Amino acid sequence: MSTVTISSDSNEHAKRSGATPVGTTLYYEDLAPGQIWQSPSREITLDDVREFSSLTGDFDPLHAAGDSQTASESAANSPFGKPVAHGILGLSVLAGLSTEYPRAATLALVGITDWQFENPIFFGEVVHVVTEIETVAPHGRRAGRIVWLRKLISSDGRLLQQGRFITLVASNRRSGYANPATKSTATPRHPR
Repeated sequence: MSTVTISSDSNEHAKRSGATPVGTTLYYEDLAPGQIWQSPSREITLDDVREFSSLTGDFDPLHAAGDSQTASESAANSPFGKPVAHGILGLSVLAGLSTEYPRAATLALVGITDWQFENPIFFGEVVHVVTEIETVAPHGRRAGRIVWLRKLISSDGRLLQQGRFITLVASNRRSGYANPATKSTATPRHPR
């Protein structure tokens, strides 16, 4: 089992056991069950919640914050005692934070399964993502199907969300991709 840990508290490179450096694109052949990565941290701000509400049209009182009487009453009546960020905002932040940790030659996201919203995300919460590979299987001749267990965790260690992302990752044999045997240096497309 190879483990990759990214320090979210510094800019140091990955502490790794037989792994590639941070920022290196990984292909299907580079991935194995049990590999683990941790992303840098990010704060979920009031502005993030407001922009997400505006983008999606989800203005549920659970997410209201501010100086208005309505926002104060909504927060007081919330089951959490204060406003919370949208669960889907948390999932979106998780997807973004895990894009580079690890950086895989992703061809497609094909599923999200077993998603659990374990605890609320409060405004000002600092979060990071822990990603572990659960399974790796061939998918045709030039790709692999990867099941990633992803967890959104707060700076105080609370598990906020978790579930599985299923992606197709290119093989290094795929045309135009880096292949040590052919010395190709072409950069893969990263559709997201």
